[in-house]
Amino acid sequence: MDHNDLAFTPALELAQLIRLREVSPLELVEVYLERIERLNPQLGSYFTVTADLAVADAKIKTELLTTTSELPPFFGVPISIKDLNAVANVTCTYGNSALLNNIANYDDGVVTKIKQAGFIILGKTATSELGSFPYSEPTGFPAARNPWNLAYTPGGSSGGAAASVAAGLSAIAQGSDGGGSIRGPAACCGVVGIKPAKGRVTKAPVGENLGGIAVDGPIARTVADAAAMLDVISGYVTGDPYWLSDPQPSFLNATEVKLNPLKIAFSTKIMPFGEADINCQQGVLKTVQLLEQFGHQITEQYPDFSQLIEPFKVVWQAGVAVAGIPSAALQPLNRWLLAKNGSVGEYLQALAQMQIVSRQIVAFFDTIDVLVLPVYLHSPIRVGEWADLSPEETFAKIVHWVAPCPVANATGLPAIALPMGFDNNGLPISVQLIGKPAAESTLISLAAQLEAANPWIQHRPAL
Repeated sequence: MDHNDLAFTPALELAQLIRLREVSPLELVEVYLERIERLNPQLGSYFTVTADLAVADAKIKTELLTTTSELPPFFGVPISIKDLNAVANVTCTYGNSALLNNIANYDDGVVTKIKQAGFIILGKTATSELGSFPYSEPTGFPAARNPWNLAYTPGGSSGGAAASVAAGLSAIAQGSDGGGSIRGPAACCGVVGIKPAKGRVTKAPVGENLGGIAVDGPIARTVADAAAMLDVISGYVTGDPYWLSDPQPSFLNATEVKLNPLKIAFSTKIMPFGEADINCQQGVLKTVQLLEQFGHQITEQYPDFSQLIEPFKVVWQAGVAVAGIPSAALQPLNRWLLAKNGSVGEYLQALAQMQIVSRQIVAFFDTIDVLVLPVYLHSPIRVGEWADLSPEETFAKIVHWVAPCPVANATGLPAIALPMGFDNNGLPISVQLIGKPAAESTLISLAAQLEAANPWIQHRPAL
């Protein structure tokens, strides 16, 4: 297998090649580091490349191959970590150039689990400042670009993570999602992104904040890769304020489950914002057509999200204040959001209202197994397209664009974004599936059905 094919080989297959001693961890790391050195200057996928650490880890793991047969599931497979998550002894900027010298002295809980699974970390991927925006263009860093068309954004805030996978700059990636920040980039870049259920993945060692709307999750080329990574990052860590039991069988096994007919609802619009654009509608309608062919029961309906918008905005924008970065060091939009933060009482009232409305939305799933929606309401924007707008104008456009996503964050429901084709600009078309509480396994089984009927792994950007 040549190096280009290796770079685009699914992570589970790479792990198997390593077990069979057909490729070494060191060889794989060198393949990805060469691609990063050559392509990252035009893509901006990585803020920090930890080449020396990755090579040292790969050498140790390559030596271990000669002495042990007991290997963790992703032994020697390269991965990228989003630069909102701490990796010990590596820079953690949170997308803010004032933190370029901020070296983390601990691993986030999800990073600990990633290391325990045998992954080798290649570096830290691009994000928007504090993860606030659905594009990844923070001041002081190169803009992250879409591998399928460099004039467009790869999304945000996990834009660098999704781009790194789509461009063959990592085998798989860790992202996080507080309002669509895994699903949006996965949609923009034509890869798979899972936003797990609330409590599925630890936020250790930090505590809960913002009502648990943000969660870490996988970004991958295949449903099986994403499911297997979710298996290894899931689970309770001492002191977690809430958690879910591990699934039986595993999420990876769920890719092989043949589903009985499900009750599936869909919509191509989100009120009060209206219809998605034609490309985003196409992703939903193509998915619905396939689901009907599988024998699932389809109905056009969706719960009312309108009462969720204002309380969610209040809770979400408090994340800027939680970061504790002085206003003068923030980009204009985050500075404006910081100034909009109200009293503690107003925040708690909004949190309570968000949870009340979320109960009503979750009740919709008493009679529905899966909800099919667009990921975003319109196609990816160009890099810098909103740069000259005022903070108020930019925020209004963001709220409209990402409207189908925050419902899964507010309610804690699991969701997955899947590729469904390409538009006239060569950009991916995607779809979002939202499931019942803690029902990632159903989403993964359904996603695997869709992947088998509409395979996308053979597509590669022409970089």
